[in-house]
Amino acid sequence: MKYKKKISVIGLGYVGLPLANRLSKYFNVVGFDTNSLRIQELKEGIDKNNDVDKKILVKSKIFFSTNIEETKKSDFFIVTVPTPVDKRKKPNLKSINTACKLVGLNLKKGSIVIFESTVYPGLTEEICKPILENYSKLSSPKDFGIGYSPERINPGDKVHTIEKISKIVSGQTDSICNKIYLVYKKIIKAKVYKASSIKIAESAKIIENAQRDLNIAYMNELSIIFNKMNIDTNEVISLASTKWNFLNFKPGLVGGHCISVDPYYLTYKSKKAGYHPKFILSGREINDNMPNYIVSKIKAKNRNKKIKKINFFGVTFKENCSDFRNSLSLKMYELLRKNFEIDLHDPYYEGKFLNKTTFVKKFKDMGKADLNIISVSHQFYIKKKKYFMNKIFKKNSIIFDIKSIYSKKEQNFFKLDLWQL
Repeated sequence: MKYKKKISVIGLGYVGLPLANRLSKYFNVVGFDTNSLRIQELKEGIDKNNDVDKKILVKSKIFFSTNIEETKKSDFFIVTVPTPVDKRKKPNLKSINTACKLVGLNLKKGSIVIFESTVYPGLTEEICKPILENYSKLSSPKDFGIGYSPERINPGDKVHTIEKISKIVSGQTDSICNKIYLVYKKIIKAKVYKASSIKIAESAKIIENAQRDLNIAYMNELSIIFNKMNIDTNEVISLASTKWNFLNFKPGLVGGHCISVDPYYLTYKSKKAGYHPKFILSGREINDNMPNYIVSKIKAKNRNKKIKKINFFGVTFKENCSDFRNSLSLKMYELLRKNFEIDLHDPYYEGKFLNKTTFVKKFKDMGKADLNIISVSHQFYIKKKKYFMNKIFKKNSIIFDIKSIYSKKEQNFFKLDLWQL
């Protein structure tokens, strides 16, 4: 059943598109993005992010547009634009500021603007609200409402889809929060939680990713320590995880646009409040340095100069997605190619993300190499493990299995010269 409410989703990336698609089952939805190529592709049923299947997208009732005036008369605006950091690791608010200006110019009395972009506590009311008021010539909350509902999308995850993930909602007033709650309750099968304030909701979101960053940093530091002691990190973690309350995180590369960014937003605001965090950014330092650590490890093990050719598998920032933003796998590749000949493969590469880089487009065309680096655990690679054995790995070649897709049993069975973190 369609409801008469008109909802405009501002920004159609990995958060906005699945959200717009889900909302369109119940509401009249405008999907707005400033990227004209993206809009044209979506109209043709093409989602380069692979978040929404073509069959679903073609049948979708979303009205896609680059014309912001199409959003006029919307009852709700949901902003899902990126919130990255700049070169100095400070919040880059250009996209969210622009979105606020565009929305402000098209706000009507009674509308509600909901932000899903990850921000530091207070940003919605301190930065976004004044911009909206300035460009709309309206006053909030008297003329229009503001709310915050943090996104929890996991790119590439086909199991934890938007309707199955619990949601947090908040608003300036109880009335605004209740209206936002009813919208999300319509599309979310999981629990929807009401926060007592916008700042509380903003804070809950940002600590989710900061916590994960710190836990992975802890495991990365343990892997460095255990490597120096010639101790198998994965076996240590496997045994430790037999205790009921052990948090089973694994070492690895932490990139992307959330986990590797959000701690900087939190520390930025913390410093503004007069406290310089001593713990949060230590995790960032460890995780950011992992590509350098892995490359130094490879160079140290190559003292006999046997490694001439490398096959490098996976350069997106995480498994099963096409996003290269802040990819530490890509950073590691860039460091290695200064000293080695490398063939590069990623099943999600489409020929436009990387400059001056030669990809092997077909997996079967990968040549034999002295070192094979599996940097991202795409499901594609996990399914091809036996093919790796029979067709890709040459006799006596080394496999650096960064994401530990091979078990100890497989290592022994195939007699692999296997390196892991």
